[in-house]
Amino acid sequence: MTGLLLQLFFTFFFIGLFNFGGGGAMLSLIQGQVVTAKGWISQEMFTDIVAISQSTPGPIGINCATYVGYEVMQEAGFGPWAGMLGSTLATFAIVLPSFLIFFLIIKIFNKFHESRTFEDAMRALRPAVAGLIGAAALVLIFRVSWTGLSPEVRLLTGNFPDWKAWAIFAAAFALGFSKKAGPIAIILGAGVLGLLIY
Repeated sequence: MTGLLLQLFFTFFFIGLFNFGGGGAMLSLIQGQVVTAKGWISQEMFTDIVAISQSTPGPIGINCATYVGYEVMQEAGFGPWAGMLGSTLATFAIVLPSFLIFFLIIKIFNKFHESRTFEDAMRALRPAVAGLIGAAALVLIFRVSWTGLSPEVRLLTGNFPDWKAWAIFAAAFALGFSKKAGPIAIILGAGVLGLLIY
């Protein structure tokens, strides 16, 4: 159990260390580690975790780390106490790099935040952040497996089982894109529709 807890800590520590762009951008990094690289949980379970993380209060990346930490320990056959320990450790590990970096750079930030070079660097990071958030969305829709040099792409039917799920997705996307409804209203509306339909 100790070995798995250490793996959880270092995995989420490095995710927190190399993430730019907030929780949405963090999702593809978490998926790449816990589903693809380490195989701790299935893609379908990860999608459920993302949905719960989005629907509960708090930053989605931290919520996701909390749920993943619990599920990894449960999937490994340990009890609920180990799951709670996994949750705590994953959550602590993912916020620790930001906490440390914040205190390291706060003094120099005050000197350089109006610098043209600093502004240019932040502007250059924006497309990368948009790409990471887009990748996180695609990860929830498609599974890509590689056989040699050719990718095999398949739709995750567990996440979008029929046309009704796609209709809810399209309506939520259109409302969010057009800014005709706020994110809280969209999440609640999609959740209620999902409960009524499924």
